[in-house]
Amino acid sequence: MAASPVEYTIGGVKVQFPCKAYPSQLSMMNSIIRGLNSGQHCLLESPTGSGKSLALLCSALGWQQARLAKLQQGGSPEEDKSQPDKHTAGWKKCDTSSFCQCVCHSKTCRASGAELDVVDVTVLPCKETAQQVPGAHEQVSSLEESQPKKKSIASRLCENFQSSVHSVDDDFQPDRKRIRTAEQKGRKRQRLEQGVIFIDDDHDEVENEPPNPKWETKNSAPGFSSSSCGTPQPCSLCPCASIKEGVKDKDSKNTVPKIFFGTRTHKQITQIAHELKRTVYSDVAMTILSSRDHTCVNPEVAPHSNRNERCKDLLEAKEGRSCRFYHAVHRMRDQSSLRLNGLHEAWDIEDLVSLGKRLRSCSYYAARELMQGASIVFCPYNYLLDPMIRESMEINLAGQILVLDEAHNIEDCARESASFTLDKNNLLMSKDELDGMVKNNIRASKHEPLRNFCYSLINWIQDSQNQLSDRGYETAGKVWNGKDVLGIFHGLGITAGTFILLKQCLSAVLEKEERVGLVNGKEDTVQIPTISSATSTVLKNLFMVLDFLYRDNCRFAEDYRVALQRTYAWTNQVPPDVPDAQGFFVRPRYKQRQSIRVKTEVLTLSFWCLNPAVAFSDLSGSVHSIVLTSGTLSPMSSFSSELGVKFSIQLEANHVINKSQVWVGTVGAGPQGRKLCATFQHTETFTFQDEVGALLLQVCQVVAKGVLCFLPSYKMLEKLRDRWNNTGIWEKLKNQKTVITEPRGGGKGDFDELLQTYYNAIRICDGRDGALLIAVCRGKVSEGLDFTDDNARAVITIGIPFPNIKDLQVELKMKYNDQHCKSRGLLSGHRWYEIQAYRALNQALGRCIRHRNDWGALILVDDRYRNNPNKYITGLSKWVRNLVQHHDTFDNAMRSLVAFSQEQQATASCSLASPHHGVRPAAAEDHHPFETLQPETPHSCVNRPEPQQGAPSTPQWKTEPKQRAADGSAALTDSGLKGRP
Repeated sequence: MAASPVEYTIGGVKVQFPCKAYPSQLSMMNSIIRGLNSGQHCLLESPTGSGKSLALLCSALGWQQARLAKLQQGGSPEEDKSQPDKHTAGWKKCDTSSFCQCVCHSKTCRASGAELDVVDVTVLPCKETAQQVPGAHEQVSSLEESQPKKKSIASRLCENFQSSVHSVDDDFQPDRKRIRTAEQKGRKRQRLEQGVIFIDDDHDEVENEPPNPKWETKNSAPGFSSSSCGTPQPCSLCPCASIKEGVKDKDSKNTVPKIFFGTRTHKQITQIAHELKRTVYSDVAMTILSSRDHTCVNPEVAPHSNRNERCKDLLEAKEGRSCRFYHAVHRMRDQSSLRLNGLHEAWDIEDLVSLGKRLRSCSYYAARELMQGASIVFCPYNYLLDPMIRESMEINLAGQILVLDEAHNIEDCARESASFTLDKNNLLMSKDELDGMVKNNIRASKHEPLRNFCYSLINWIQDSQNQLSDRGYETAGKVWNGKDVLGIFHGLGITAGTFILLKQCLSAVLEKEERVGLVNGKEDTVQIPTISSATSTVLKNLFMVLDFLYRDNCRFAEDYRVALQRTYAWTNQVPPDVPDAQGFFVRPRYKQRQSIRVKTEVLTLSFWCLNPAVAFSDLSGSVHSIVLTSGTLSPMSSFSSELGVKFSIQLEANHVINKSQVWVGTVGAGPQGRKLCATFQHTETFTFQDEVGALLLQVCQVVAKGVLCFLPSYKMLEKLRDRWNNTGIWEKLKNQKTVITEPRGGGKGDFDELLQTYYNAIRICDGRDGALLIAVCRGKVSEGLDFTDDNARAVITIGIPFPNIKDLQVELKMKYNDQHCKSRGLLSGHRWYEIQAYRALNQALGRCIRHRNDWGALILVDDRYRNNPNKYITGLSKWVRNLVQHHDTFDNAMRSLVAFSQEQQATASCSLASPHHGVRPAAAEDHHPFETLQPETPHSCVNRPEPQQGAPSTPQWKTEPKQRAADGSAALTDSGLKGRP
């Protein structure tokens, strides 16, 4: 039974919520709207499973629609925001007098089936939700006025699209001579030379393309008007039209900001899109920016690892071939095109890729084109922080709303986006290519300064090798301060003035240019060769770092460290063919040549930014508001100092579960009573490794279904696995549960297959009781994956995941913080080091409780938690540290854990016995009706094996599992409903 949507009025903004909100969600929405109303930045922590994504989406989109409605009515968003706007959410109500009847809204309105419960949150006496900021100033510069107008891909291909309307498939029309205008010549678009063929030329029609589209006739669909090129356009009265096409006041700079919603991974974007589908804002104009790895549909490009290079080669028509998918991007060019092809509601990457395959249109460039008309743009947040990616994706954040979810790693991401590491071999190849351009007299005056720049860097690297000092086994390095490097560069002739000239040269050599020449004896226009994408990437990244170093009279130079490092790597090389006595090369036809392992020297030059505020300096002063959210932001004080951003609005929300639903305990000793302290000295001993193995085995015997175990590093994982294989513990674990370990690296497909194996082992009983997944903190498993219900009934963390203290970058960051902790309010180096461990630990612990009715155990294995709780417990998330219980012995911990598990399983059994076990009780339904309560498995799927003769007796805390119900109902689980990919 679905609950009615609820309308909340918060800060004068009507927010449509799909159900009754949790108190933590109301607090979040109030904080977000306060920030958007006043143009302030927000730092919000809400535990995993408390519905923060839903609160983020509804509050931000509700505020955006309220501002759009006010502009459409001719009002100003700078009016008194304390008064609710009567028409804020009117566009969602099925009122024929005000609701648009265009094709994109022809379906029944979601909200028409139920009366909205109206709640004015602004009058609640809640501490978090009652604060208001009256008279806030919200003047935002219009992007359209600050940027020169340029034609979109849709406009440039409008003529092609018009012809496609009158043809089954325009892919096979004869090539026509194109006359390039002056504007077209200035663009970077590649002209196809004579003789160009398309790699997908065949005589198959576009899959599932209707032969006679309805909008081909003269009578347009209701709510659409015909444009000059004969394509349907959304009516101007419809708020579903893009913000770019929405209400604009030419005499004012007021406009409606876009929402750029950044997450850490592409997987999380899919989860956010799924949440958006559950709201009344599901038909908002949107797009998802992602890499070619996820969106390329060209069968000649997608299967290969070097998709970027292959795509760029096709766009530049190298080897006389081009990509028809790119030239058919007009089929998915705007929001109305998506709706006409079935994407009426919120969609994810897979939906866009499927549509691209069906229409034979490029999903990658379509997503970028859709950004122009989107109200909300989803992407990984490094797309928003990295200046190189922003430039390449044409993302302009000025005046926009920046929402960064799962932002606990934002400091690391910001530092990395302003850093660059260069391999000497790559620099040599770039120098050689530029040298070839100069020798062949191809824009020699522009390429020569860039070649000389590369020569200068290579010579400096070569001269500096004798200054390297040993740092460990086969590693040596030398570190310079940013200011010292600028002095060295000045001696090389690289100054702020010459750097400006170098940037101009790079822009010139990257421009596409054509000139008249002879082709096969005939006069024709030919393309002037340009440098490769690899060389372009090297120069662009170097210039990005130098731009930060020279910016504002070198004010960021102190924030950089430049490191030259020498290491050695083993590579496989095939020996050259050796001729025989007669000078012939003889090689067996079917025998593969034997490769040999060769140790080679590797020289890297790293420009490390130690201050994340450097990357944020481009954002904080230009965006409308920044909203950072995560379940693990504590301590929150470090974000303002590290990012250089004042977060005027901060919130630490409580969890939505009851205390009885989670068991949190620290264990400082193993089953044999041996102390467990996971420092480097102890983890190397067999005693520690054996004790951890025995502990893990007994927890797996107590906890049914899914168990997650997180280790500090891959190195420890490998050592434990090797030891347990030798002692037999690994085999005992495999007999109890399906054991899976997180791989180091590997492809996305392999990782997804591994997760599916884990989920299947939990869902299907094959003689073993669920599965054990051994993973690593900061790995893929610990970040953003959803292990709901039976997929994670227990999470075990071994030790505290401190960063590698011997890592040079960690060492430099700690020294940097110690140097500036007093002047800039930064955390001390040691405190920063500890915070990195706690945030990684909190992320791992957050894999367990994923919704209000979930339950599970958090087992923290390390003696340091009990011996020094003031130091090690305070770093845990608020909802975890308030529930921690310290257990003196392992047996006491297991007794408590068994009692907890039996209590939760008994609760699940009651739900199964109830005639309404498939329907959530009214109180819970008011909160999240979309999470239908599924029957839990009260007991293990298999009986415990009888103890073998000679084996130690079973401790008193172990209990025999009850037999399964005769009807098999105990085997029904919801393990695969939310956690499966």
